[in-house]
Amino acid sequence: MTNAPEGFTYRQRKNGDIEMLHHGRPAGVLRGAAAARFLVDVEDQDPQELMARLTGNYRHGNERTAKNHPRNRNR
Repeated sequence: MTNAPEGFTYRQRKNGDIEMLHHGRPAGVLRGAAAARFLVDVEDQDPQELMARLTGNYRHGNERTAKNHPRNRNR
């Protein structure tokens, strides 16, 4: 029932930065230690889900539950 993220790619720049793209458009840039950690994590995890989490383009499946939470009911 959950939709897996798709359409993410990444490329490493000459200076070591990681540029993440979503359907060919820039979605985020990782620099320094975050870029190095990404390169290690991408080997162990699903790259699509990892990039979706890092760019913030990730649905958790709890949107309906959060909508009914007491602090969100009057919005």
